[in-house]
Amino acid sequence: MPSAPLRWLARNLSTLLMAFILAVVVWVSAILAFDPNEERQYPRAVTLELSGLDPGLLQVGRVPAQVRVSINAPRSVWDQLTFNTDRVRAWIDLSGLGAGQHEVPVRVQVNASPARVTSVDPEKVTVELEALVSREYQIELVITGEPALGYRRGAPQLDPRTVTVTGAESEVAKVVRVTADVDITNANSVIRRNLVLEPKDALGQTVSNVTVSPALADFTLSVDLLGGYRNVVVKVITTGDVAEGYWLTNINVTPPNVTVFSTNPRLVNDLPGFVETNPINLSGLSDDTDIRATLDLPEGVTLAGDESVLVRLSIAALEGSLPIALPLEVIGLPPELTAVLAPDTVDVMLAGPLPILNNLNPAGIRLVVNLSGLGLGTHQVPPVIDLLPSQVRVAYIQPETVEVEIIEAPTPTPEGFVASPTPGATVTPQP
Repeated sequence: MPSAPLRWLARNLSTLLMAFILAVVVWVSAILAFDPNEERQYPRAVTLELSGLDPGLLQVGRVPAQVRVSINAPRSVWDQLTFNTDRVRAWIDLSGLGAGQHEVPVRVQVNASPARVTSVDPEKVTVELEALVSREYQIELVITGEPALGYRRGAPQLDPRTVTVTGAESEVAKVVRVTADVDITNANSVIRRNLVLEPKDALGQTVSNVTVSPALADFTLSVDLLGGYRNVVVKVITTGDVAEGYWLTNINVTPPNVTVFSTNPRLVNDLPGFVETNPINLSGLSDDTDIRATLDLPEGVTLAGDESVLVRLSIAALEGSLPIALPLEVIGLPPELTAVLAPDTVDVMLAGPLPILNNLNPAGIRLVVNLSGLGLGTHQVPPVIDLLPSQVRVAYIQPETVEVEIIEAPTPTPEGFVASPTPGATVTPQP
C-alpha cells in the first residue's frame, strides 16, 4: 500500500508540472526582456573562402569575393559580433567536384552562441573549374635594331631555351609562343641582359592568366668592330680665355667617343686612342655655351656617322668676398617707443661672383633689426640683411646679435610753448 508522500505526489503531479512549466516560461520571459533577440544584417561583408579544391583543378571566372549575412541573436551576442571581426566565416566547399560548372551553396559559421543564420546573400554561387595543365615552349628571341655604325653582331646566346607555361587549360591553349624581346640599337660592346619572357596568343597579345617558369632568360650577344673601323675618345682643344672674372668649370662632349673609318686599316690602328676637335675659341665667353665642333682627323680617316660632336662648355663667375660695415635700421617699433642699439653698426662679410661684388653698392643694402612684438626692456636681437642680390650670400654677420633697449619715446614739446619756471629758476627766452 503506497505511503502518504507517494499518494500526495500522485495527487499533485499535474500541479507540480504546471508550476515547473510556468517557472520556465517566467524565466525565459525575463531573459528575453533583459536580453531580447534581434535579427540584423552583419555590419561587415564576409570574405568568401574556397575550400576543398582538387590540386589538379583551377577555379576560373568570377566568384563573389564577399557575401552578406543576416543573423538572429540576443543583444549581448550582437555586442560580441560587432566588436570581433573574426566571429563570422563564409565558404564554399569544392570537395569532390571535377572540371566543369557547378552551383555550390554558401556555408556560414557564427562563432558565438546562441546565434542563428537567417539569410545569406547570395545563397549559392556558380563556380567554374578547369584542369590545371603545363606545357613546354621553345623561346622565340626577337632582336630589334642594329649595332652602331662600324659594328656587327655575333651569334646570340639564350639560357634557358625552353620554358614551362602553367595555367587553366583554356588559357594555356591560347598561348602559341613565348617571346623574349631585346633592342640592340647603337650597341658597341657585348650585351648581357635578363629578358622578360612573354606568353603570346595568335594575335601577338600577352596571355596574362598563366605562369611562365622561369620568368627570365639570360641573354648574351657579342658586338665587334668591322675591319677598318675603330672606336676612339674625343679630346676637346680650346684657345683663348673666358671673360675676366669667369672660369671654365667643365667640358662635356656628346658623344664622348666616336667611330672612325679608313679603307686602310693601318691608319685607324695607328691612332693614339683619341682624336682632337678643331680648336674652340673661348675668348669673351661668360655663360654656359653649346658648340658643334668638327674633328681634326688624319688624311685618309673619316668619321662614321655625324660629322661633328656637341661640346658643352660650363662657365661660372669666379667667387670672392667683400667685407663691409653696415648701419642698423630698426623696423616694427610703434611710434610711442624708441630703441637704443649696441652696437649700431655691424660687420658683414659677403661672398659671391667677383663681377657682381665689384659692382655692388653698399648703400643699396639694408641691415635691419625687427622689433615687432617686443616691449619695454632689453633684448638680444639678430640683425637680418635685406635687398641683397640673388647671387650674393652672407658669409657671416659680426656680432650675430645686438643688444636693443626699448624705451618710451620722449614727448615732443609744442612749438612756441615755454614751461612755467620753478621758484628760483632762470628761464631763457627761446629765440
